[in-house]
Amino acid sequence: MIEVGSIVTMHFDVRLKDGSVAESTRNIGAPMTFQVGHDDFFSEKLEQQLLGLNIGAKPKIMLMPEDAFGPAHPANIYQVPRAQFKGELANQLEVGLIINFTQLDGRDIPGVIRELDAHEVTVDFNHPLAGQVVLFDIEIIDVKPKP
Repeated sequence: MIEVGSIVTMHFDVRLKDGSVAESTRNIGAPMTFQVGHDDFFSEKLEQQLLGLNIGAKPKIMLMPEDAFGPAHPANIYQVPRAQFKGELANQLEVGLIINFTQLDGRDIPGVIRELDAHEVTVDFNHPLAGQVVLFDIEIIDVKPKP
């Protein structure tokens, strides 16, 4: 049975309201293993819903935006001059495209193109699932007691 400190191995699909799969461990061909209560997984709210489950359980857990990827913040949406996109990328721009932008500290951050016109590109740096209600379809594969 899953308790705080248990090592859990599970498959999961993250579904949106329309039923589409946004992320899946099955798509990458490997389940996820994490320790409950060590901030290794997703959110405290989701981990709480796993407590008490056993191997073979297949819960469906709905999370509101604040318990999942957080709300979308307007301050994370920027207008970027179209001229800053060079080469092949300039020709590939389309709404929905996710592009990695390199920050001053060298880290990459993904941005989703939300709008385009002849002069500007609207880029959303919120998590692509921010503001979304999500449904986790989970299958518990293994549970080991806390070490």
